[in-house]
Amino acid sequence: MTSNQANTANPTGAGGPGQPGGPDVAPSPSPTFSPLYQQIKSLITQSLETGEWKPGEIIPSEVELAGRYKVSQGTVRKAIDELAADNLLVRRQGKGTFVATHNEERAQFRFLRLLAEDGAEHPHVSRLLECRRTRAPAEIARQLDLKPADPVVQVRRLLAFDGDLTVLDEIWLPGTMFRGLTFERLSEYKGPLYAMFETEFGTRMIRASEKIRAVAAEPSVADLLSVPPGFPLLSVERVSYTYGDRPVEVRRGWYVTTGYYYQNDLS
Repeated sequence: MTSNQANTANPTGAGGPGQPGGPDVAPSPSPTFSPLYQQIKSLITQSLETGEWKPGEIIPSEVELAGRYKVSQGTVRKAIDELAADNLLVRRQGKGTFVATHNEERAQFRFLRLLAEDGAEHPHVSRLLECRRTRAPAEIARQLDLKPADPVVQVRRLLAFDGDLTVLDEIWLPGTMFRGLTFERLSEYKGPLYAMFETEFGTRMIRASEKIRAVAAEPSVADLLSVPPGFPLLSVERVSYTYGDRPVEVRRGWYVTTGYYYQNDLS
């Protein structure tokens, strides 16, 4: 791969700025170049986004990718290392490199960081309260990069950990992207929610931005979580993104943290 070089020639022969006959113009900004492995990372990501390699599938070997992109195997390896660190690819010893999927057990707690006091990731049971199509409120539309009143799907559910009501989720999804998502369809699905979005709607959540604060439970929230009004809760507001940094989910969660804590690993 080659990068275009800046043209520094002066074909007119005129003087530069401040010289007789020279135009008084600002110098052109220097071009910026990304390392070769970053360019390969971008090309692999494009293939993931277009579905050339689907979640759970093995991707070509480093040797094959090096031949495809006409770069060294080491350059491909460095690109794959970064994609694995970004949780887009998964290396499996002796088997190869696979497209990451939310169906894997290791991925199910990546976006749900509530742990018991003993540090264990406890399984939870979901109870769907609502799934309906509506018009996007102004703030939701802004966060999803939609126009006000564009169609959205609103989902509300409760999560119980070890039999105790622990999380109330309110989820907003772009209506055109999640056309066909209904209460019945969602009720019948037994796997992780993000796995459903991935396999049935072709939308993979790859990163999220969260705001976390302590709040007092409002009466309607307290009633659903079976706690007294004013009970201390953890409020988690999340925007999730797919490829191309496109927002595809707004989620507002209220967490009962009695016996639990929210863990966020920083690196």
